Amino acid sequence: MDPLTNGDYPHIMRSLVGNRLPNFSKEQSMAVKGSFDFIGINYYTTNYAAHAVPDVPNAGISSYLIDIRVNLSTERNGIPIGPRAASDWLYVYPSGIQDLLLYTKTKYHNPLIYITENGIDEFNNASLSLEEALRDSHRIDYHYRHLAYLDAAIKDGVNVKGYFAWSLLDNFEWTSGYTLRFGIYYIDYKDGLKRHPKLSAHWFKRFLKK
Repeated sequence: MDPLTNGDYPHIMRSLVGNRLPNFSKEQSMAVKGSFDFIGINYYTTNYAAHAVPDVPNAGISSYLIDIRVNLSTERNGIPIGPRAASDWLYVYPSGIQDLLLYTKTKYHNPLIYITENGIDEFNNASLSLEEALRDSHRIDYHYRHLAYLDAAIKDGVNVKGYFAWSLLDNFEWTSGYTLRFGIYYIDYKDGLKRHPKLSAHWFKRFLKK
């Protein structure tokens, strides 16, 4: 983000990564600065972060995971940061979207932003009836609360112009295949991929009409 908004990598990043980062000429810096149309942000969850010191400093081992100097956790004193969804990485923390947007506004000169992904999953439970599978009140709660914090961020001056729920349809997840469902429409994988609106789809329809 810093090259796109300021024309160069931040000092702290250069001090940690060193000569593995490319240098910009003056012309390149001017060309890349401000060269985006908008910033797309995917927000699902939040982690606690703590400073991490490499086990073997200056050992010649370089990687992104070492460079970031951070330990991430979903718990503090044994208490989760929020309720866990089906995915083991997704803990519900709605106010985090407002925090992230306000940070982006302040640090990157209030760019035009679209929320390109925001959503929650459930397990693909074959034992549920269709009627049961369509009852996704947890998803309604998830989107309602995130949209409330998004609205608060907009009222605080963040330049958000669009919001995309993940996802319209249950789909193939990169690391989980068809074992998880993120859609507001249920896809029947056993009956010609028929589509059925979940409760959240009806809720979104009413929400968008207001």
